[in-house]
Amino acid sequence: MKTECISDYVKHRGKNYPCTVSLTMDLVGGKWKAVILYHLKDEPKRYNELRKEMPAITEMTLSLQLKQLERDGLIARKVYGEKPPVKVVYNLTDFGKSLRPVLEAITKWGNQVVSENGEFVRA
Repeated sequence: MKTECISDYVKHRGKNYPCTVSLTMDLVGGKWKAVILYHLKDEPKRYNELRKEMPAITEMTLSLQLKQLERDGLIARKVYGEKPPVKVVYNLTDFGKSLRPVLEAITKWGNQVVSENGEFVRA
């Protein structure tokens, strides 16, 4: 039997999931979480740097997704300075860094799909 199926459910941070895939998708699923993590995988970034790299995301969505990723322990938010304008930098935690191989595999697969069945377009 597969490891992810040895019990009726899995538990992480007080929340129950039917399987480990469900847990993973809760942490990194959706349209933007994996994209944000991808942009943070090599270096810390400020909020505006992330906005420039993902022009299609709204400010509200980016803010919400960053808060969720921070709450789930995948990214850390560090504030420099005490009064405005403050500098806020986001980076992957060690837990978030453990996703690098997954993010690289998703990127490689996506590149392959586009190479075989689509095209890379520059605006």
